[in-house]
Parts: sequence; structure tokens; C-alpha cells
Amino acid sequence: MNPLHSVLLVAALLCVGTASAEQEVNVYSYRQPFLIRPLFDAFTKETGIKVNVVFAEEGLVERLKREGANSPADLIFTVDIGRLSDAVEADLVQPVQSPVLTANIPAQFRDPGNLWFGLTTRARIFAVSKERVAPGEATSYEALAEPQWKGRICTRSGKHVYSVALTAAMIAHHGEAEAEKWLTGLKNNLARRPQGNDRAQVKAVKEGQCDLALINSYYVGNMMADKEQAEWVAAVNIVFPNQDSTGTHVNISGMAMTRSAPNPENAKKLMEFLSGDLAQQIYAEQNYEYPVNPQVPWSGLLKSWGEFKVDSLPLAQIAQYRTAAIKLADKVGYDD
Repeated sequence: MNPLHSVLLVAALLCVGTASAEQEVNVYSYRQPFLIRPLFDAFTKETGIKVNVVFAEEGLVERLKREGANSPADLIFTVDIGRLSDAVEADLVQPVQSPVLTANIPAQFRDPGNLWFGLTTRARIFAVSKERVAPGEATSYEALAEPQWKGRICTRSGKHVYSVALTAAMIAHHGEAEAEKWLTGLKNNLARRPQGNDRAQVKAVKEGQCDLALINSYYVGNMMADKEQAEWVAAVNIVFPNQDSTGTHVNISGMAMTRSAPNPENAKKLMEFLSGDLAQQIYAEQNYEYPVNPQVPWSGLLKSWGEFKVDSLPLAQIAQYRTAAIKLADKVGYDD
């Protein structure tokens, strides 16, 4: 081959490789693929940028640590402030400066240093028996530690990320000593040893094992779409706690750009897209989550549950108390 032709061929291949790389973005996700694929498909349709997804129920932070600077991941998606905080503490993410993200996502739901951003919110609510819990009987998280709830409450593990976030919020509001008293009282009022996921708690209410369950709001919508589980949901009323005080505790699904992102511009475009009207509407309609963007209307189902007062505590502040919350769960023997 003519030397000049060889040079031109190599240059062409390099250009093709660069163009190809510029048209993709790689996501490591704790969110199940079927929940987020419609969003990524919409992004690809609008931009031409392909979204590659690696899903895992756990261990993505550890994987990023192992891969280091050679990681192909551009973004990490999580379902809890705790996992976002883990990535920040491990120095695995980088700040993203974006007027679009700042405009679309309230400060309460993004990192002060722009290291992570919320995508949706989910409320930590009560699912209470229609038969055994009178209207107005269940009003606050704090009241769950009172004697009237002895043997009537079901929850998942006290060290699950959802439970840890709520305990961390209680520490932030009331201090560690009061939060310990509350968690001890809650443990003493459990109808059974903590077990199962949020759906299992609703089933337990339906079956009469307990009268009240702590669950995330979006599970209600998901369960209504399942014939068997819809019967469980039909047996409960949903209650948004602390409407006369601090407001209902909320958590987020969120995203962060990895420190080693090979496609940072495409990653930023995806982040901005997901905070916009179309993606936020898809989240609300298909995943039964509350849009983090306040300009986006709720889905019909979410509206049917009614508006509620949200705890204004910044998620970044809650994250600061996660370690203390885990220690409290151990100290009071919550899962024993």
C-alpha cells in the first residue's frame, strides 16, 4: 500500500472511532433497565446519542473504584441519597456546571457543589389498614413510637437505605439522643421482625399481620399494575405523615457524572435532558414518581393522592447523618 494511503487510512479510522465515541454515553445504574429505558430511548431519538447501560443491584461504587481512570462509565444512577453520597465520599464523581440543571432542579435536591442531582422524588408514606386504622389515627413518624402502635407496625430492615435515610432525617430534626428513643420505640412496636421489601409490608397489612407499613409512595402505583398486588393495595389507605409539622420525608433517584467520564459532553446532555419536561413526564407517568422539576405536572394517579407538604430538609444534610443512623439501628438491635 502506498505510504500516503496508509496514513490517510489510519486518519480515517481515527476519525470514525472519535465520531463513534462522541455518539454514545455509558451509564452504570442501580435502577432497573425497564424503568429507565424509555427515557434513554427518548434521548437517543432526540439527539442521536446511544445510551449503554450496565445494571447492578449493588456494587457499582466498588466497580468504579476498581476500574479507576480506565472506567468506561460516564454517569452513575442511584435510587437513594445514600448511594450518591457513597460515590462522592469515594471521590468517584465530578462537579457539573449547568444552568439547565440549576434551573430545573431545586437546591434541596442537588449537591451544593454540583456533584449529584436528583431526578425524581418518592415520599416515605404510611400504608394503613382500611379496617383497623381510623382516619386521623396515623399522623406522624414520631407517633409510631407511642404505645398505641404496640405490635401493629411492619417495616423492612432498619439498615436498608430507605430506612437509614428516614432515621438520618430524624437525627437532623431532633438530635441523635431523641432519634435513638424514637427508633427504640418504633422497634418495640413492630408486629414482626423486619423483613422483605416495601411490597411485602403492604401484603402483611392486607393479611392482618400488622396495621401500618412504612413504604415508598411509588410502590403503590407499581403494585396497582399487578393483579395480585392490586388486592393488597386495595386493603390500605395511604397517609402522608407530618403534615402539621416538618412535612413528609422524601428521598430521590439521582445521577452523578463519574470522575473518569470518557464522554462528558454527552453525559451532560443526558443529565440536562432527564431534568427537562419530556423525561420528567415519563418518570411521572410510567414510574409513579414525583418529578423533581417543579414546572412539570404530576401524573393523574399522583394527583389523585392529593398534594402534601414535603420536608424541606436538604438531602445533602440528611446524607451527613447516614453513618450515625446505621449505628443507631445496630445499637437498638432494630433487626434482631
